[in-house]
Amino acid sequence: MATKLDYYATLEISRDANGDEVKKAYRRLAMQYHPDRNPGDASAEARFKEISEAYDVLKDDQKRAAYDRFGHAAFEGGGPGAGGFDFGGGGGLGDIFEQMFGDMMGGRRGGRRSGSDIQVQVSISFTEAFSGIKKAITVPTRVTCESCEGTGSADRDQGAETCPTCHGAGKVRAQQGFFLVERACPTCHGAGKVVRNPCTVCRGAGTVERERTLEVAIPAGVEDGTRIRLSGEGEAGGKGAQPGDLYVHIAVEPHPIFQRDGTNIYCRVPLRMTQAALGTEIEVPVVDGSRAKVKVPAGTQTGENFRLRGKGFSVLRSSARGDMYIQVSVETPHHLTKRQRELLEEYESETEADDHARANPESTGFFSKVRDFFEGKL
Repeated sequence: MATKLDYYATLEISRDANGDEVKKAYRRLAMQYHPDRNPGDASAEARFKEISEAYDVLKDDQKRAAYDRFGHAAFEGGGPGAGGFDFGGGGGLGDIFEQMFGDMMGGRRGGRRSGSDIQVQVSISFTEAFSGIKKAITVPTRVTCESCEGTGSADRDQGAETCPTCHGAGKVRAQQGFFLVERACPTCHGAGKVVRNPCTVCRGAGTVERERTLEVAIPAGVEDGTRIRLSGEGEAGGKGAQPGDLYVHIAVEPHPIFQRDGTNIYCRVPLRMTQAALGTEIEVPVVDGSRAKVKVPAGTQTGENFRLRGKGFSVLRSSARGDMYIQVSVETPHHLTKRQRELLEEYESETEADDHARANPESTGFFSKVRDFFEGKL
């Protein structure tokens, strides 16, 4: 089963990224995976080619618009005749309309309509997105009829005949005033062929409704909203036409402890006031299931971060990992006992003004500015 990641996921950007963001993402990734910086690394070379392919499409407004509408199918086959889109010109206005609206009109001249694409959503946990996973999904779809082998005819030897109305074109034209209007043939519905003796199982359609179970390989490092394309795994095409594609949209469930930002992970850790003031050592969980110890120096303030290199999220299509950041939040105690309150009051009363300024520079500086404001100095 051939899988191909969405171009936006390849460049690690959102679908609404502007041109500058596309270019910035490409430069960053191209610098990281360029063959000159990774000599002999076949995986880096393959990744570089994927990045370049994605950038070539998304940097061009016309190509990007076609990709957003048709996905990878817009560029497969090498040109309009094989199902792709030709952006080089020379095809004429009629060919452009043929490419953009051919499927709506019942397929290209003499061609068969391919099966419909299918879109499904798969939910995975935060840790599954980190490590990658194979998921079995059940897809309600149309598959090739086994009774007629997809021909739609009860007589396999005879099969389908050329449509007498459109003579195999799949389209008919009608004059409306000064305009010549082209629409799908009403007899064959754009297929170009008709079945004289329909199959009793599929009633001439060539396909029947079934549920299929597929296994989807979700790579480590995927983000919420990533789209994976499974070529040829969509609905079967009627009467021998090519099947559509299956698009799997990934939804990553939030984690109760970790928050993700790209390849970095953030973990908010509350500390008691005494731990922050005196310093301590804490043990924190890592997304891979291991543990890490972090030394918190005396005088640590709320909002300070401690960086753990290489303990973050998986990098898509790479063995590298991002970083993990421990975000400290100092917690003020509630419901003090009488003795605890006395100790704090004793500390407050015995601390000189200069000592307060050294111990609490942020609050001292703030209230100094407030005083200057009231005195008209600011």
